[in-house]
Amino acid sequence: MKYTAETMLIKAQNDGGTGVFASVEAQKAGWDYLNMAAIRLNAGERFGKDTGEYENAIVILGGRCTITTSDGTFQNVGRRPNVFSGMPYALYISRRKSFEITALTDDLEFALCWVPTDEDHPTQLVTPSMCPIEIRGGGNATRQINGIIPPGFDCHRIVCVEVYTPSGNWSSYPPHKHDVHRVDAQGNLLEADLEEIYFYKIDRPEGYAYQRVYNESGTIDALMMARNHDVVLVPEGYHPVVSAHGYTTYYLNFLAGSAQSLANSDDPTYAWVKETWAERDPRLPLVSLDMEK
Repeated sequence: MKYTAETMLIKAQNDGGTGVFASVEAQKAGWDYLNMAAIRLNAGERFGKDTGEYENAIVILGGRCTITTSDGTFQNVGRRPNVFSGMPYALYISRRKSFEITALTDDLEFALCWVPTDEDHPTQLVTPSMCPIEIRGGGNATRQINGIIPPGFDCHRIVCVEVYTPSGNWSSYPPHKHDVHRVDAQGNLLEADLEEIYFYKIDRPEGYAYQRVYNESGTIDALMMARNHDVVLVPEGYHPVVSAHGYTTYYLNFLAGSAQSLANSDDPTYAWVKETWAERDPRLPLVSLDMEK
C-alpha cells in the first residue's frame, strides 16, 4: 500500500448522532494488527460483540456505562464527561470472550481497539488511579501522557496511552520512530516494530493539529491537518505533532506489533533539542485525579 496524506488521514464520520464516528480496519490500512472504532451511545442504548481471535481494549472517552462480559459485570464504568475533564477508565478483554456495553448517560463515547492474538489473558478493569501520569519533554514541547495499557500490562500486543498537548506545543517530539525490531548484544529491546493509531479530539470544534509522518528513505512524507475525531495512521517512520495556538489537542494512541513496548528511536537530526529543555510547561498536567473529587 502507498502511504500518502490521503491514505493516512481518516476523516471523522461524525454527524452528532449515535453509532460509529471513527474507524480503522487493519486490512484497509495495509497492516497486520490494529483495528479501531470510536462509538457514541445514548442512555439505554447497547453495543456488544464476541471478541473471536482478537484481544480488545475499551477506553471510555466520556460518560458512564455498564459492561457485561463473559467474565462478569462491571457497573458504573466511567466518570469524566469528556476527555478534557478527568482521567480514563478502560477494560481489557482477551480472545474468545463476549461483552455488551449499556450506556447509563447520553453521549457515552468509547474507543474500541482489537488486535489478533493466540494468547489468553485475564479480563481487567483499568481505573483512573491505575493510570500513571507522565509529563514528558520541555519548553513548548512539554506534553502529558496517561498510561492506560502501558508496557508490562498483562496482555499480548496492545499498548494504549492518551496524550494532552497544550496550546501551541509540540508532542511526539523530537520526532521518533518504532518501525524496526532491534535488540542489543544482551538481548535488550532497543526499538519495537509497531503500527500506531492517533485518534484526535480538540477542546473546541474549530480547532486542529498538524502531524507529519515521514521515513528515512523518503517513500513516506506527508503533512496532515487533523480535526476533532479524525484518525492518523502511522505505519512506519517519524511522526511529530503540533497543537494550534489557542487549542488543547488530545489524542488516543493504540499501538501493536513486534513487542508490547514503546521502545523507539529519535530522528538524529533533531535529537539535539532535548539538551535545550531547561524547564517544563507549568500548564501541565491538564487533567488529573484532583479534577474528579
